[in-house]
Amino acid sequence: MPASGEQYPVASASRWPSASVRQATADDTRALVETLTEAADWVTRLDGTTMWVEGELEEHRVRSEAEAGMFVVAEIDGQVVGAIRFQLEDQLFWPDLDGRDSAFVHRLAVRRANAGQGISTALLQWTVDRARSLGRRYLRLDCDADRPRLRALYERFGFRLHSYRQVGAYYVSRYELQIPQP
Repeated sequence: MPASGEQYPVASASRWPSASVRQATADDTRALVETLTEAADWVTRLDGTTMWVEGELEEHRVRSEAEAGMFVVAEIDGQVVGAIRFQLEDQLFWPDLDGRDSAFVHRLAVRRANAGQGISTALLQWTVDRARSLGRRYLRLDCDADRPRLRALYERFGFRLHSYRQVGAYYVSRYELQIPQP
């Protein structure tokens, strides 16, 4: 993972505030939980979908994942406005792949007040850059197959549908992005 505090600037249109993307630390735990909870609540209100169950938003779990280097945050003026989880294996949603050539992302979330400002794109670009620096050829993710707006966001970024998979109660669309190598 990048050194603590390493930041990547977010290109933004002149009407949007500037932002940066960096590796999360344990100090970001409360902001991460708030950001993820806000996103989960918004999706529930939007279409009734339940996101991130089984303790995924509990503070102790998020803190542990942040300490392990699994979260990245986007900030504007020192405030966390978005987050994404980055990992190097995913046996739950991608058990049929070797995975050594892949990185995986989960839990993309943007604060509602910052929607439409390119935060999701900046977070995804950080994960592409990080995966490339680790020699990974693919960035992979999954999302609820019944979330067309989210799927469209990933497709606009360049992800291509790989397959569908039933994982417990979840029917997911699995996406991959081939990472151009230098």
